[in-house]
Amino acid sequence: MIIGRIAIRTHIVTVQDDIVEVVHKYTGQIVEPGDVITVAESVVAITQGRAILPETVRTGLLARFLCRFPGKDGSLATPQAMQLAIEETGTLRILLGLTAAGLGRMLGRRGDFYRVAGRHLTLIDDVAGTMWPFHRHIILGPKEPQKIVEKIKAVTGAEAVIVDVNDTRNVDILAASKDLDRKALIKDLEDNPFGNDDQQTPIVILRMDK
Repeated sequence: MIIGRIAIRTHIVTVQDDIVEVVHKYTGQIVEPGDVITVAESVVAITQGRAILPETVRTGLLARFLCRFPGKDGSLATPQAMQLAIEETGTLRILLGLTAAGLGRMLGRRGDFYRVAGRHLTLIDDVAGTMWPFHRHIILGPKEPQKIVEKIKAVTGAEAVIVDVNDTRNVDILAASKDLDRKALIKDLEDNPFGNDDQQTPIVILRMDK
């Protein structure tokens, strides 16, 4: 049972940083036995060089056509984001996903695009989706999050989680220490305790009842 949360303010994390070292640096003197260290997925991706300026993306005709189909508020609704999705996933899988989405809508069902094209595409944050100076970047989902969680646990001794949370109470746990209760974590994080703006708090320690 959670008894408190500690939002950890960091420096502006960039591709020059190692996310495991960042977590260790800022939590090493605070974390206690039984705590859970949670890390926002966007900051993990940034350290992996997965923050892309839209003007550096060369969009093809297919991306410029396909970006018309997702909802205008979706993260793939720009040619640049769709181009990156195609490069991440492959043209065929994107087309299969869009076909599935069209058929699904005819049946009154949503979410088939990501079920077919790949859940990882839900992690793409279009511009204005993260903290300065990356508010103009497209942020792709992090690579190998489970390995990062295991490294964090190894250097801190605490259980760890990498999670994508938004302000509409959607919580997507990308990776977590194996003994953690994911359903309980979702409930603990659904109000989004992370701060992407001036707060600069991409790490939150969950203090658990001993």
